Amino acid sequence: MPEGDTVWRTAHRLHEALAGRTLTHTDFRVPRLATVDLSGRTVLEVIPRGKHLLMRVEGGLTVHSHLGMEGAWRLGGPAPAKRAGGDGSDRADQIRAVLGTAEHTAIGYRLPLLELIRTRAEHGAVGHLGPDLLGPDWDPAEAERRLLVDPERPLAEALLDQRNLAGIGNVYASELCFLARSSPWAPVGSLPAPLPTRLLSTAHRLLEANKDRLARRTTRDPHRDRALYVYGRERRPCRRCGTPITTGGYGPVDRRRTIWYCPHCQPGPAHPPPPHTPAGG
Repeated sequence: MPEGDTVWRTAHRLHEALAGRTLTHTDFRVPRLATVDLSGRTVLEVIPRGKHLLMRVEGGLTVHSHLGMEGAWRLGGPAPAKRAGGDGSDRADQIRAVLGTAEHTAIGYRLPLLELIRTRAEHGAVGHLGPDLLGPDWDPAEAERRLLVDPERPLAEALLDQRNLAGIGNVYASELCFLARSSPWAPVGSLPAPLPTRLLSTAHRLLEANKDRLARRTTRDPHRDRALYVYGRERRPCRRCGTPITTGGYGPVDRRRTIWYCPHCQPGPAHPPPPHTPAGG
């Protein structure tokens, strides 16, 4: 599942392959960009911003994409590859963008957001994001301030809200709640000091440690099948106490998510409360 570390790694691979090189062919397979041709323009840089990708090209333009739940950018040779792997991602109907240079071709699959914007207008696309856990703007004090603005908000929701801090997805939300020994539905304002500070420090440490890894790891166990504490481990024993890991739902009704937790190690609300309504919303 793409989270901040995956997006960081994707951006750096794209930057290494494309930056400083001239686009020889482009093919955008979304209606609003169907007639766009960026051939002849030089790719200036590719940078991550939370879970967003910004590909800046000559002429003051930026290709802005978001990987969502299943999106991916893959690199191939100088001509668009007919196959990009054996996981079904090579299907032509899943391709949303093809950008090629004389050396490499970047292919975007299943991108829920793909748009071309003016580079000077990037703030309108990503300016709402909080401090980026893997960015030069990372500011733990500001992230903590934003996290606690709505003290009644469930912890998992507050962590996942990219306006508070950018880069956390459902995997890290599950793992961080476990590491904090807190129910995912506990009001974020109920966390005793200095737990919020420690939680953000842990989030930063984990994303930094995983940004160069293909297999994400939150435990210290070197075995691949023991890389995570709770995420994806429903009905399997908790690594601390042996209690079966269980799941629950959280978030708005129209964007409900599943979270994994240990009911023994994470005391607090055990069942999802009614959907949260932000103050004034």
